[in-house]
Amino acid sequence: MGIAILLHILSATVWVGGMFFALVCLRPASADLEASVRVKLWAGALGRFFRWVWLAIALLLVTGFWMTLEITSIGEQAGVLERVEAAGLHVHIMMALGIVMMLLAAHVTFAPLKRLKRAVAESHWTEAGKNLNQIRIFIAVNLALGLAVIAIAASGRYFFH
Repeated sequence: MGIAILLHILSATVWVGGMFFALVCLRPASADLEASVRVKLWAGALGRFFRWVWLAIALLLVTGFWMTLEITSIGEQAGVLERVEAAGLHVHIMMALGIVMMLLAAHVTFAPLKRLKRAVAESHWTEAGKNLNQIRIFIAVNLALGLAVIAIAASGRYFFH
């Protein structure tokens, strides 16, 4: 169980921390750059970041279900669905928000990030800027959701009975 908790927390930290860094640090620091330089920087940084995001997502799914099935052991004969049902409300909220976050990450990866990289490769700076702004919005939403998940993980058992 200790390994699952460690990998789960590290994965969440990489993902949520990366979004925080992107919005709060990289965005303001890159604002004064020439548009072509700014979108090239972001395309490269986001491409690398989302490789880590997908590793984090895989680990979050595996460790999240692992912990849910371990914590809610309600007997040797209980099936997976019974064990998941036995988890606390805060666990279900975390799962739901996490799945929404994963779907948003998939959308960013396969739509605006893909278009951003193509626009940068073709030197279409205006189009690249539009895609970058879409990504910024999705990252902001996902950051808010991620912080909510962290708050629920840290204190949800005390508020959701």
